Amino acid sequence: MEEPILNADREVLAEIVRLSQKQGLKGREGGWKDFLHSNSLSYGAVYDPMRKSKDILVAFLQTFQEKDQKFFRKMIRRITEYKAFEKFISDFPGQESPQQRLVRLTMEHPHYPRFYSFPSHDEEWMFMPLGKVSEVMKSKTMISIDCEMVLCEDGTEAVVQVCAVDENLEVKLDKLVNPNKAVADYITDITGISAKDLEGVTCSLADVQKSVKKLLSHGTILVGHSLHNDLRALKIDHQRVIDTCHIFKYLDLANGSPSLNNLCKSVLGFALRAEGEPHNCLNDAKAAMKLVLAKLEHGFDDPISVVDDNLSDSDQAKLLLHKIPVDVPYQELLKLFPENYNVDIKNDLKVRGPSYSTFAVFKDAREADEAFKGIEASESRDSNGRPQKNVFLEISTGKSISFYVRRMRAAAPANGCDPLNKRTAQDETNDSKRQRTCLHHCKHVEDIEKLKQELRQREEEIFELQKIVSALARKKGISCISTNYL
Repeated sequence: MEEPILNADREVLAEIVRLSQKQGLKGREGGWKDFLHSNSLSYGAVYDPMRKSKDILVAFLQTFQEKDQKFFRKMIRRITEYKAFEKFISDFPGQESPQQRLVRLTMEHPHYPRFYSFPSHDEEWMFMPLGKVSEVMKSKTMISIDCEMVLCEDGTEAVVQVCAVDENLEVKLDKLVNPNKAVADYITDITGISAKDLEGVTCSLADVQKSVKKLLSHGTILVGHSLHNDLRALKIDHQRVIDTCHIFKYLDLANGSPSLNNLCKSVLGFALRAEGEPHNCLNDAKAAMKLVLAKLEHGFDDPISVVDDNLSDSDQAKLLLHKIPVDVPYQELLKLFPENYNVDIKNDLKVRGPSYSTFAVFKDAREADEAFKGIEASESRDSNGRPQKNVFLEISTGKSISFYVRRMRAAAPANGCDPLNKRTAQDETNDSKRQRTCLHHCKHVEDIEKLKQELRQREEEIFELQKIVSALARKKGISCISTNYL
């Protein structure tokens, strides 16, 4: 048993034992309850780890094999640092720097536990320890990072480009990366990367991890937009992060988050890229840093509007159909819409592993809007606040399939009106009594929808965690840290 476990606080060890219970881990004498039962004369029958002495907790952890103890040591370090991090903020609130406040805002966001729960104990992952918290908290250094990923034949994503800049927007890292596995789709229209660009590239993911590790020494804060996607692709677990999705308040995105392009338009006053233009990894890294610098300088404490009102008429006449099983012919999707709609399902399919996406194109925006409203299914929001519905459809073979139908526009503000229904909204303003009744009804509807959204979010969180646990259990017999600790 190595020193990190022996020297850990009793409360931390109790958390580790609880974690072992939740993940069903077993040592030579079985799980926690089995261990207590076999030693009942000396340890008693109380199961709560918090009510056991440190010696008993250590004795239980000593029954595990080295691979499990390695996992425990990482988790002990993680929990210890996190508790120290919280204690420092609580004990010294006046010493919180503006940069650290944005780190805290990111961590306090309701999506943080789900998005930033990484399987960092896996051998391929690089875990970045905080070090001495009192020293780390003094660091105001920030590095912004962005990655481009491709879809591989094994269904995973792989990094093909990594860029990083500092607070002065000076380039600290700009590398192409060889995915070292067969690529199914370079997604060139999004990434801007093709197979030809990677010819002769020898830089590996491990090489990039070493480069990023150097940038993140001494408590450097990592900045990015939807940063969890980049960290998951890089397989790096770093705690001091600022996610530009989480540091602003939004008027019109419900529980969603804006795209980097739309956030730049709203906060910085310019579009990051033209419509249909692929991503530029370096520009995206710079844009995320510019957003943080703008937040530090100007506050932006009031909610901002980031509804994308720049869609063309042709785009507004579409509905996106996505997560469609690849074995389903796209013509089958016509059955979703009534025959009175002259709808065209595009055969320009975007395949993503086991599923694909395409567009349903209507005569105009109003018809697309009516078709979406006519679909009898529960409505939710995607990550950019756009309404979507999870639909079930029986195809010609008799098989029932599930996929999503999404509008192209973000949801209208709760106190505003849908641009496609301006006349109706104007009529209502002429009747104050009806307006008050409508607002009262809408408030109840909003409350109900909010509760439904929270339930859906919780179901998604449980589903994602179950996938992580199952995958890790199959691979190594150990599971991911509970989100309660992250």
